[in-house]
Amino acid sequence: MAAGYAEILRTRYAARLLAGTLVGRLPNATAPIAIVLFIRAEGGTYSLAGALAAVYGVANAVGQPLLGRLVDLCGQPRVQLPAAVVSALGMAAFAFTGPDSLAFAYVSVGVAGLFTPPLEGGLRALWPSVLGKEGQVHTAYAMDAIAQEVMFTVGPLLVTGCVALWSEQAALLVVNAIGVLGALSVVVSQPSRAWRSAPREAHWLGALRSPGLIALLGAFLFIGMALGSITVAGVSYADGHGGDAVYGWLMAAIGLGALVGGSVYGARQWAGVPEKRLTVLVALLALCYWPLTLTPGAVAMTALAAVAGLFLAPALACAFIIVDRHAPRGTVTEAFSWLVTTFGVGASLGTAAAGPVVEWGGTVWGFAVPGAAGAAALLVLLATARVLVLPADSAVVAGSSENDRNGAVEPGFSAGHQA
Repeated sequence: MAAGYAEILRTRYAARLLAGTLVGRLPNATAPIAIVLFIRAEGGTYSLAGALAAVYGVANAVGQPLLGRLVDLCGQPRVQLPAAVVSALGMAAFAFTGPDSLAFAYVSVGVAGLFTPPLEGGLRALWPSVLGKEGQVHTAYAMDAIAQEVMFTVGPLLVTGCVALWSEQAALLVVNAIGVLGALSVVVSQPSRAWRSAPREAHWLGALRSPGLIALLGAFLFIGMALGSITVAGVSYADGHGGDAVYGWLMAAIGLGALVGGSVYGARQWAGVPEKRLTVLVALLALCYWPLTLTPGAVAMTALAAVAGLFLAPALACAFIIVDRHAPRGTVTEAFSWLVTTFGVGASLGTAAAGPVVEWGGTVWGFAVPGAAGAAALLVLLATARVLVLPADSAVVAGSSENDRNGAVEPGFSAGHQA
């Protein structure tokens, strides 16, 4: 298992691009907790902190596909680095002015979210030219999904460490400065500078004119809802079983499960088309959410949380392959950015839905929300199976110098009119 990942990391530029992307995405991973801590330190209410965090999240969801399309049109350095700088300046303005002027606070946080660079989609566009072999690209997608779990674990620790050493304001400034350095490390690399999108057909829908991609996004909206609802139900459970420490263990267990599942999944090559494999993975993911409704003691619940996270990273890694297969030519960065946006919006909807459910029915019903959302994701995949599965002759050919290796003819297009 380790040998496969080590082979990828030994490839020139691979480790640098992965590390730079993860560091560059730290501001995005830590923004909600950093904003909440800062507003509370400034004497603001939780309602204000939550509203500002929500503005950041909505702006980020809007900005990712828009910036992803610009990357496809203009290249990575011209978009990624300026966006990272503008985003950091927006958060710096918020850190220096605080909540004294509410209008300015909302605008500055909105700017920071809107201009968050689409580094995640950019990295996945670079893997084929960096690695060259299709099998290695698929393993890199799994490694990418695993690394995200590490980032979302380490990021909050970095914020709380900065708060302990300096202040909440310093945490905002430091994390965003580090993010700019991460983006800089990526865009000055040779693969990023040399990358060019494949020719694309001008179309206002961009990546969204692919029916298969739409189907995938519909499924991952519900998977995002499942993950978002667990965070709320977990708080309710922890209130009656030991408090914040138990909640931390539950969230860490989900991350650990995803790490283990993603590591095992990425260590081998899988036969068959990824669209059918994703259906199996999502079915297992949904199935593993339901035991959480048993709400046993803290130790057993932590074990169930680890099982609940087991198939998350494999499902994400498989989805990355499917995005690559279904994205119309010249839209691969935008397509990956839509997946990020849809997942984030789903998580926000899950958080919003789980709150009233917990208040109405208690913790058990709160944990039924992720189970139901997982089942809904599975139903979407089953209902759209015919749209998702590509013809056999549309298999991806790895090793191209272009980002978009999908030469498949889209539904509604003749062979002479590929997008």
